[in-house]
Amino acid sequence: MRVDRPLRVVLAEDSVLLRDGLTGLLARFGHEVVAAVGDAEALVAAVTEHAPDIVVTDVRMPPGFQDEGLHAAVRLREERPTLPVLVLSQYVQRAYAAELLDSGDGTGVGYLLKDRVGQVEEFVDALAGVADGGTVVDPEVVRQLLRRRRDPLERLSPREREVLALMAEGRSNAAIARELVVSEAAVGKHIGSILTKLDLPPAAGTHRRVLAVLTYLRG
Repeated sequence: MRVDRPLRVVLAEDSVLLRDGLTGLLARFGHEVVAAVGDAEALVAAVTEHAPDIVVTDVRMPPGFQDEGLHAAVRLREERPTLPVLVLSQYVQRAYAAELLDSGDGTGVGYLLKDRVGQVEEFVDALAGVADGGTVVDPEVVRQLLRRRRDPLERLSPREREVLALMAEGRSNAAIARELVVSEAAVGKHIGSILTKLDLPPAAGTHRRVLAVLTYLRG
């Protein structure tokens, strides 16, 4: 997935080296970093000032180097539920991922490990996907969350859990079909069954696919 327009980005990263590197990388792909800041307070101020298309932020930032960046991102999405936010983390921190994905309406959010930045095309595609309202979760986070499955996910068959795991990675129906070597129609049937078993009936304005992924990640 790739947006066909330049994005105005607010970037929050305390490492000057990584901050400058990301700024240059995004510029190469036609995006503009309208503010590059080093702490959570400056992040909130920059979003207020610039009204960006997307925020990219580290989880751990000054002064405590714990979860200041994440909390700032969640607070921003409480105030601006449609603000796309892509969070970067050095390690898999499942609680952080769940808190971010619970923010706003569950769309336009991403949680990636910093190692993913080195895979340039993958990172830029993730940025574009989040900016377009998608939900992008690092595959390593998804794999670790597999260890924590609880009801209502126990209602799902092994194949349905495979499909839901791939949905959580942001895969399209066509990509899931290729991965599992089945037809798109079969994938559609599995997704329909997943939504039914997770008690997610059709409702106007409800993103059922996103809600299914959130159920999976909270499990």
